[in-house]
Amino acid sequence: MLDRTSPPVYYPIRDFDLIEPKHITFPNGLQVFMFDAGEQELVRIEWAFGNVLADEHHALLNTCACELLLEGTSTHTSAQLAELVDFHGAFLIPTVGYDQSSLTLFSLNKHLDRLLPLVKDVLTDSIFPEKELTTYIRNNKQKLQVSLKKNSFVARRLFNKTVFGSMRYGYVPDVSDYDRITRDALLTLFRQQYQPSNGTLIIAGKVTDEVLLRLESLFGVEWQASGAATPLDIPPSPLIIPDGSLIVDERADALQSAIRLGCQSIQRSHPDFPGLQVLNTLLGGYFGSRLMANIREDKGYTYNIGSGLASLKHGAFLTIASEVGVDVTAATLAEIEKEINKLRKEPVAESELMLVRNYLMGSTLGSLENVFSHADKFKNAYFSNLGLDYYDYYTNVVNTITPDEILRLANTYLDYDRMVKVVVGRL
Repeated sequence: MLDRTSPPVYYPIRDFDLIEPKHITFPNGLQVFMFDAGEQELVRIEWAFGNVLADEHHALLNTCACELLLEGTSTHTSAQLAELVDFHGAFLIPTVGYDQSSLTLFSLNKHLDRLLPLVKDVLTDSIFPEKELTTYIRNNKQKLQVSLKKNSFVARRLFNKTVFGSMRYGYVPDVSDYDRITRDALLTLFRQQYQPSNGTLIIAGKVTDEVLLRLESLFGVEWQASGAATPLDIPPSPLIIPDGSLIVDERADALQSAIRLGCQSIQRSHPDFPGLQVLNTLLGGYFGSRLMANIREDKGYTYNIGSGLASLKHGAFLTIASEVGVDVTAATLAEIEKEINKLRKEPVAESELMLVRNYLMGSTLGSLENVFSHADKFKNAYFSNLGLDYYDYYTNVVNTITPDEILRLANTYLDYDRMVKVVVGRL
């Protein structure tokens, strides 16, 4: 009979095996990484391109170009593109981020002969029709006007703008900025950015020889650079933020205040990054974190509060975010300060640290549910100029980090007085 008086035996997760991709270069210079580990006749093919940004104002243009990729080519209207993809049970998804834009195809292998030429058409011959552009601009201006009434949205904008200033990561569009988007500007950016020399192709799933040959023919031989030079992506100058900047956007009728705190931080390539991830998890990175236990569970000030650590190509930031009742805004800030200072002054208990270790290792292992997940882990490292051996270093740090090291990291990277603090609502 099962003994319910004692818990089942468990074993700590010490490491995990990642699939190593095969790397080749197509004749036109396109870098290709293949994860051939699928059992089903299914593939995910992602074309990723570094964002071409001459200055911070190009960020909106870059977003528009990516989001309008499927609005038509010389041979297919947006409706025809959508119908063909849908008919074959596939998904074709454009995604734009701070540093990369991508186009991702999910498809059964048997439909690739029909769908891959369609993707090539999009990546080489998008025309950004004037009618669709006008509709896009009108819709996004309306969306932005609505979003600017939301405290959390405004807080995020103010935080980014204050932390990163004139750097690309600090750019936030105004409604009037959409009126400066033109079809000619989109076409120029498209020709500069969506080029083989600026791209990376990541294939995951059932990658057969036939699939690879078809991809090489279409995207390695037939796809040639248009002749337009791709501008160099020049790293921005470091930004110095005044210590303890406090921005309050008072809204007299607000029932809740949106809070954002944080600062610029270190990138994934920094030796301290894995340890800082452990520290961030302790502070606010999971449901059992100190911020959650104090401000939600004990004080009842909010439904949700958390912290995050983001690594970008030319920067990184740590942020704490929540929404609280306007009557407890100041008290919430005081409790956040209290939890940060406690991490800087008192060594964390080994039992709490073990819980965080198990959480991080378990969530990492749980995220590796299929070959697509392995490809995502690779992308995180690759676009940070790291190899898969980074994850060996990461797991070693997580499993061996000590309370003294947590104390050192907290005193190095967490300083409430030097954090940017944004409140939208009432303080």
